[in-house]
Amino acid sequence: MHNLIERSKSLLREWKGDTYVFGCGVLGKVGPMARDFGTNAMLVCNTTYLKPVADAVAASLKASGVQLAGDRIAPDAAPNAPREDVYRLETYILHYKPDCIVSVGGGSTIDASKAANFLAALGASHTPEIDPYFGTNLVSEALKKTGASLKPLIAVQTSASSGAHLTKYSNITDPVVGQKKLVVDDAIVPRKSLFDYEVTASMPLSVTIDGALDAISHTFEVFSGITEEKYDLAAEIARNAIELVVQYAPRVIENPKDMEAREAIGMATDLGGYAIMIGGTNGAHLTSFSLVDIAAHGTACGIMNPYYAVFFAPVIEDKLRIVGEIFARHGFIPEDLSRLSGRALGLAVAKGMVAFSCSIGAPTTLSELKGFSEKHIERALSAAKDPQLEMKLKNMPVPLTADLVDEYMEPILRAAATGNFDLIRNMQ
Repeated sequence: MHNLIERSKSLLREWKGDTYVFGCGVLGKVGPMARDFGTNAMLVCNTTYLKPVADAVAASLKASGVQLAGDRIAPDAAPNAPREDVYRLETYILHYKPDCIVSVGGGSTIDASKAANFLAALGASHTPEIDPYFGTNLVSEALKKTGASLKPLIAVQTSASSGAHLTKYSNITDPVVGQKKLVVDDAIVPRKSLFDYEVTASMPLSVTIDGALDAISHTFEVFSGITEEKYDLAAEIARNAIELVVQYAPRVIENPKDMEAREAIGMATDLGGYAIMIGGTNGAHLTSFSLVDIAAHGTACGIMNPYYAVFFAPVIEDKLRIVGEIFARHGFIPEDLSRLSGRALGLAVAKGMVAFSCSIGAPTTLSELKGFSEKHIERALSAAKDPQLEMKLKNMPVPLTADLVDEYMEPILRAAATGNFDLIRNMQ
């Protein structure tokens, strides 16, 4: 496993270079990172359960000669980055005019900070509403048109989760309708990032499990739909990330203070971030956006991926063998995958994913989620037809159009609700 961890570190360094500081015990390096951008930083962080982290970051900033904008810490965002938290953080930026933004938290806080940053820059000259930015490269287009620029954003990750500190994605939720939407834009990638893996020990174990599932989801979904030119890189990222999760997630559950296991899961989620920068996620992520009121993001994706794997199986056999071999080696798939093909191969790998999720205490069907109802299936089908989320349909190894959603996606959702793979229809 030592070689696996070292290779994972190398992959991250090859990707991010000196813009990313990661490892155990590195939190104190955030001050010098911020000082490169000026002497006045807006610090966004939770000050209850993350108070020791907030205090440590504030002390590092002070030691580097960087004062807190407004002489205060801006409260973080609620789970799933509700749009009202985005607008609230935008007002902090507009009022205190920091040299840079230091966003400390999980994916929701960092995503909300990304969105608040571009709204503060573009609101006066383009539009102050967030909806027109949902989609791909719309922030970049607005920046080019207006000549505006974003504040440097330093993302300090605190939970093994979405990879938000490394990526071009900002997931924002409208809590009124319970729907998450997505901004995808290279312009919002944080200028610098830091992840002290030791900090994840202060998070609830459920957050770590959710992040582990998200790492598998990011790498599996990207790999399943990757282009030929990026196949080898996506395969290596997926192998490393999924192996790290399957090997180390049980250790974290057994001993939440196991720092080697914490580091491994943190790197797996970082590799998940790498994956979504070279390719796109697809079905499971699309469905997860409609489950924000009943499930954490990684958990929702973790439930859905086995069912989409069966649907995709006829066109991703080589990828299923690579991913399935990992689950088989750890005892989650009893079949000889070399003897299987098509849907049968997909079923074997899907059941292996389900077995792994069961082993770490994660739900494997939608009906296990408290509050799940028919409205979630209806919402997911409606969202799949939304032009602002069309990229997820196109990213599928078996691309769907809006007029095919009811015929093929609804059976997938019904299967995920009950655990009955027989309900899934293959197009091939």
